[in-house]
Amino acid sequence: MTYLLNIAYLLAAVAISPILVWRSLRTGKYRAGWSAKLLGSVPVRDGSQPCAWLHAVSVGEVNLLSNVVQRLQQSRPDMQIVISTTTATGMQLARTRFPEHTVFYCPLDFSWAVRRAFRRIRPDVLVLSELELWPNLIAIARQKGAEVVVINARLSERSFRGYRRFASLLRPTFRRLSLVLAQDETYARRFLQMGVDHSRVRVTGSIKFDGARTDRHAPEVVALRKLSAACKEQIVWIAGSTQAPEERIALDIYRRLADRFPQLRLVLVPRHPERFKAVADQVVGAGLKLRRRSELQTPAESWPGDTVLLVDTVGELGCWWGLSDIAFVGGSMGSRGGQNMLEPAGFGAAVSFGPNTKNFRDIVAQLLAADAATVVRDRTALEQFVVNCVEDPAARRQQGRRAQVLVVGGQGAIDRTIAAVEQLLPPALSSSSRQAA
Repeated sequence: MTYLLNIAYLLAAVAISPILVWRSLRTGKYRAGWSAKLLGSVPVRDGSQPCAWLHAVSVGEVNLLSNVVQRLQQSRPDMQIVISTTTATGMQLARTRFPEHTVFYCPLDFSWAVRRAFRRIRPDVLVLSELELWPNLIAIARQKGAEVVVINARLSERSFRGYRRFASLLRPTFRRLSLVLAQDETYARRFLQMGVDHSRVRVTGSIKFDGARTDRHAPEVVALRKLSAACKEQIVWIAGSTQAPEERIALDIYRRLADRFPQLRLVLVPRHPERFKAVADQVVGAGLKLRRRSELQTPAESWPGDTVLLVDTVGELGCWWGLSDIAFVGGSMGSRGGQNMLEPAGFGAAVSFGPNTKNFRDIVAQLLAADAATVVRDRTALEQFVVNCVEDPAARRQQGRRAQVLVVGGQGAIDRTIAAVEQLLPPALSSSSRQAA
């Protein structure tokens, strides 16, 4: 099976290599980490302490791991924690978030690369965030004696249908999982149907609730407010995690509403860094002034109404939401399936998103059931939502309060997750043993 997988991966790599080369030349993506990805040349772990290898695919999962890493450190100070990621943006953020830990690109699922990575890292447990099920990675982890845990586990309807088509081939991979900590009962049932033993599946809730900030007076949020010169008389509309054509839609709406509502301000936070320049050009092309976050080194004197703030940095959106009175969560007008809407909800913003939120169906259902968010199906609906929020501040604040109450009430998954993971860890070393190691 391993050799067949290697052959299949090689054929797939050859088939898509022209696309990767073209995108690399055009956008600068896919240029880093190939030694680790293809050969398993990850850093060699020193020492003999117990080790947890945490894997996060990209920016969203890296953000998700922040609380997990912090809590693991607190409960098991004797453990070494290493973090892997897949994308360049994920790597950039992981190095910023976890400067005290080893961070590296996860090897691709070629058996030789995975085996070498395990020889160099020697983990006791492999923790996968949400859903990253690679057959060789999981099989070799178990061969090397490492437990494999999926935290914040989710299995969307689309992924479930795809996996079921190849159930006979994938069931062994699912059966090798040591523990699945599912976000809800629906996801748990899908993992059971794919072959995970009933004793290894638990519903712990979504860590995303725990990761959502709720304090607008947190130092990081206050610092951004001062940096941007946002004041309480202004109404800040943030369109975050956006993709084309969502920025253009937001700009068109803002341009039409700016004169009517001079207190309205717009912040754009594109999802992918390689689009920063294109979005900047769109702002200028719309006849608006551009202010880049990367150029704000000292607090601005003011924030004129004809100036759009472009957040062209990675990993800050979670704090920028703390400035928002009105929020549009991107990736939801196209085919991506939406982004994390709990972050603006936690701050009590009036939250909106497009009709395609398949990646967050459970969270969206909870928000809509609590009347704590609004679905805007097109640009006309989004414009009306913004108008309503500006004209009726009491209703805007009430929706925001309902969202914040929902987020706070959903927190606690991190406690259940850490408690479950700890049961699979080797015994803690004594102080003298840690010093010897």
